[in-house]
Amino acid sequence: MPSRSPWTCVLWDVDGTIVDASDGILRRLTIALEHFGKRPPTRAELVHWIGPPMYQSFQVNVGMTPEQSAEAVAFYRTLGKADGYTTGAKLFPGVGELITDVAACGIPQATASSKPEVQVVALMDHFDLSTSLTAIVGATPDEKTLSAKSDIVAEALRRLAAAGVDTSRPVLVGDRHHDVEGGAAQGVPVIFVRWGFSWPHESEGAQAVVDDVDQLRALLLFGEHADESAAANAGVADA
Repeated sequence: MPSRSPWTCVLWDVDGTIVDASDGILRRLTIALEHFGKRPPTRAELVHWIGPPMYQSFQVNVGMTPEQSAEAVAFYRTLGKADGYTTGAKLFPGVGELITDVAACGIPQATASSKPEVQVVALMDHFDLSTSLTAIVGATPDEKTLSAKSDIVAEALRRLAAAGVDTSRPVLVGDRHHDVEGGAAQGVPVIFVRWGFSWPHESEGAQAVVDDVDQLRALLLFGEHADESAAANAGVADA
């Protein structure tokens, strides 16, 4: 049965939403922070690191100055390049299939990630998702020129529009309050997924909250003969 969507395009956060890269992030953070004489995070504390730009996180989480943070980011990225950007990364169950299905229904998609774009491209290629995406958007290598989620969402919409995509009814799928705030800044509603790295309160302000991929699928796609108004109303579930 053909499927349609209440959205004209879908934007995706990457870390914590599409990809679980926590094993590699924890390993590299441990090496980097010990190198700079700082205590590395526990796995439980990764919630403070996954989502925001690393340039910001080194300052907020361990009190580095902007200059120290820039040095730490460069060191951390050197470790990532040596590792290979996809080492240890895995897709959250069912998300890759959903992205493929959304694309098959003719709905344009893009990433909108605070992760450096070169890494996002490597991950999407690795998981064979690049062909399902009209644009792959991430942060600039320095994570300062383009890193704020609102700016990245704006850039993703700009690239989609440049490709001829109707961006009148976009939606962003994400797992952190940065996604909710960044989407709101651009007038983009957010579907908040709970399988990522977040605290419960971070979903405040999201248009909808989902616990699993089946719930997300129901908000992104509906069958040809489905009740369209019901599907649209589902997107305004209590956050």
